[in-house]
Amino acid sequence: VAFELLSHSKQLAADLKTDLTAVLFGSDLARQAAKLIYGGADTVLLSDDPALAGLPEDECTRLLTDLVRRYQPDIFLFGATAFGRSVAPRVAARIGTGLTADCTGLAIQPETGLLLQTRPAFGGNLMATIVTEHHRPQMATVRPGVLKASLPDHARSGAIRRVAPPLPTGR
Repeated sequence: VAFELLSHSKQLAADLKTDLTAVLFGSDLARQAAKLIYGGADTVLLSDDPALAGLPEDECTRLLTDLVRRYQPDIFLFGATAFGRSVAPRVAARIGTGLTADCTGLAIQPETGLLLQTRPAFGGNLMATIVTEHHRPQMATVRPGVLKASLPDHARSGAIRRVAPPLPTGR
């Protein structure tokens, strides 16, 4: 789902005339960071430390919240996987913003630059489009398989920026 999000987010970033950044943390991830560049990221925020391997979700929440506060993205997307469905609402609550869950479509509203987040409502009988006007980042989870991942472009270049989030507590 990360590559589906990257492929679709390239167009969102182009519509906003901004760069697309991915976040990657764990251990021994240099190859994975390059794959994110090939998949569409302009920049990868990489935290590569053995202490970050196999983190519990509460620690992932803390680290992602720290990165959101530090870099202040306008939009922050997660895959609607078990991990994304658990961590995204926690990050949104800590940041004080909303979260649109299980989106099946994302677009940029040309007049305002706001993220249009489309998701099923009323048992799937209706599609609702949610707009987060007043809080940042605009956050959404996107269902796996609803966006199409493009083939990796090994000719793409981008920046891999090493960042040092606070290390996990209790480790």
